[in-house]
Amino acid sequence: MRIISGKLKGRRLNTPSDQRIRPTTDKVKEVIFSMITGWIDDESVCIDLFSGTGNLGLEAISRGAKTVYFCDNHRESYNLTKSNVRHCGVEDQSVLMMGDYKVSLEKIPQKADVIFVDPPYHEMLVPKVVSRIVECDRLQPWGIVVAEHLEDDILPQELCGLEMIKERKYGTILVTVYGYPEDEEDEE
Repeated sequence: MRIISGKLKGRRLNTPSDQRIRPTTDKVKEVIFSMITGWIDDESVCIDLFSGTGNLGLEAISRGAKTVYFCDNHRESYNLTKSNVRHCGVEDQSVLMMGDYKVSLEKIPQKADVIFVDPPYHEMLVPKVVSRIVECDRLQPWGIVVAEHLEDDILPQELCGLEMIKERKYGTILVTVYGYPEDEEDEE
């Protein structure tokens, strides 16, 4: 597992010792970041929920994100993310939070431009997580939620006031991107 582009390109990340933590593969990460080109710049705030290894958030920092909040409920994942943040030397751009996604979303003091949602598979958490993101008002009006899930977990076109913008399949994995609908009055 490595950073695939940007200022940290080629940096190898520490990986889990067993199968309890499922990092996003480099191939799926390439799909994700090709889908969201243009949403991350040097002013971007991102949230990496269920951070695991910190893989997605660190890729966002490498591609220019200003700040990434890394959140995970499991001690091993939190420690792995922390060691990868330190290994990459991006502590000044990183905020690590140990705890459940519901509590973490309440505690984050900023709205995000990009929120990565990669919960444990087979738990169908994406709709609940998106609902909590909207309840806590953590997404900028132009922001996006990037959800990684199994192809069997079909997500609706509209979810908690957000619309599906893009969806791509890679093997048995789907990556679904949601954002707020464009206000027709803003376009005039």
